[in-house]
Amino acid sequence: MSKVIIIGGHGKVALRLAPQLVERGDEVTSVFRNPDHEDEVARTGARAVVGDVETMSTEALTELVRDHDAVVWSAGAGGGDPERTYAVDRDAAVRSMEAAKAAGIRRYVMVSFLGAAKENLPPEDDSFFAYADAKVAADEHLRTSGLTYTILQPGMLTLDEPTGQVDVLDAVPDDGNTSVSRGDVALMTAAVLADDATANRTIAFRNGGTPIAEAIRS
Repeated sequence: MSKVIIIGGHGKVALRLAPQLVERGDEVTSVFRNPDHEDEVARTGARAVVGDVETMSTEALTELVRDHDAVVWSAGAGGGDPERTYAVDRDAAVRSMEAAKAAGIRRYVMVSFLGAAKENLPPEDDSFFAYADAKVAADEHLRTSGLTYTILQPGMLTLDEPTGQVDVLDAVPDDGNTSVSRGDVALMTAAVLADDATANRTIAFRNGGTPIAEAIRS
């Protein structure tokens, strides 16, 4: 059994991930900002904790994550305001990594996006720029943090039913087919948490034809 804390616990991936972890015997804490979502998060079987990571200090985050074995970052500002995007997707994410280290946690899984790399950033006047830039910065910080990390880079997220099968990608595909269900992102997250072979790797993927347990070892 592992003790896993999910930051961004009311997100569509997190709501699918938490019950999977609970079912396999993990002890799960899900952190979310809006107290109106407490009942929905609690129904996943996780311990529901209201907390605004955007405003929490590193010290407060350290106390939040303490006594867990792994942190999953699945939070996001949801686009829109660039200032808030940087505050959540970059700054709060970085503070959570520093908090994990301070609390003695080694394992950290980041849910990022396909193509998250400096060379792929759009023009600064593009509405996607702030999100992409913030996520790239957070990913880069994680890679140099000393934590045992896995960065997941799913393609375009859908609400389709999960298939349990993906294609691991070396680059953004030219055919434009990048879609992956949020359910399969949750399955991938659960799988990498349980597989030491995914440590210190960045795994880009879309829905495809390889069972997840096999795909993450390729």
